[in-house]
Amino acid sequence: MKRVAVTGATGAIGMALIQKCITEQVEVWVFCRKDSERINCIPRHPLVHLTECSLDGIKELSAEKIPGCEVFYHFAWASTIGAGRNDVYLQLKNVEYTLDAVHLAKRIGCETFIGAGSQAEYGRHENLLTPDTPAFPENGYGMAKLCAGQMSRLECKKLGMRHIWTRILSVYGPYDGQATMISMLIRKLLNEERPLLTKGEQQWDYLYSQDAAEALFSLGLKGKEDKVYCVGSGKTAPLCEYMEKVRRAVNPAAELGIGEVPYTPNQVMFLGADISELIRDTGFQPDTEFDEGIRKTVQWFRKQEGL
Repeated sequence: MKRVAVTGATGAIGMALIQKCITEQVEVWVFCRKDSERINCIPRHPLVHLTECSLDGIKELSAEKIPGCEVFYHFAWASTIGAGRNDVYLQLKNVEYTLDAVHLAKRIGCETFIGAGSQAEYGRHENLLTPDTPAFPENGYGMAKLCAGQMSRLECKKLGMRHIWTRILSVYGPYDGQATMISMLIRKLLNEERPLLTKGEQQWDYLYSQDAAEALFSLGLKGKEDKVYCVGSGKTAPLCEYMEKVRRAVNPAAELGIGEVPYTPNQVMFLGADISELIRDTGFQPDTEFDEGIRKTVQWFRKQEGL
């Protein structure tokens, strides 16, 4: 693998994947919105090339100045949080943008298309998620991700490309979104605020962003055509244990308001991945324990916050 393309590269996974590619001497072609708040965070490196392009511009993007790539990673997605998750017209646009990304991948010579799906495709389950777990999404975001995975597979087959779909669980690390529990908790503790939290009885699977990038890089090399892979750590723990570890990493003397926020009516109480297929096909193994990953993440947030 000598050259890859990435959309949605400014999130935790995308930025970690860029760094992985640099380490492995793989050239990266990054497609990013011109008005992205994080566009300046994309590494200035001889192996990294930036093309400014919004999701709705992918369809018309010329491949003339883009040299042949081998693997296309599609992470970009509009409205992943808030009310937009259930805006069906907006989420349907994301399906269309995914198909546009497939055609861009073909135009720039890619042999493999890897899409970033979500655990939201499954809905609520009480057992470890596998590629064969029945998918019953409960919101527009999950429904659109499921549809995007299936339709992009059909389109890749028509265009003669290898298709791989990932269903990614909870990833944390540098460049994490502001709305995630980990990000929110770190920011509030760094600013000496008392975070209000649920009881944290949910069993949860957290994967460090660098490990997620390792998994995706490995899939680019060894992933099997037409397969779905769950991407997680393969381990679960009560959410309250993660909360306590974040507190200890930021400020052991800080107080957490655990149990002061009620669960939502459709609260997911178990989220864990069976990653045996991923391990079997690629040899991937998560290397970063949560204590180490959260220490690195807190260091990054301290630097960003100037603390």
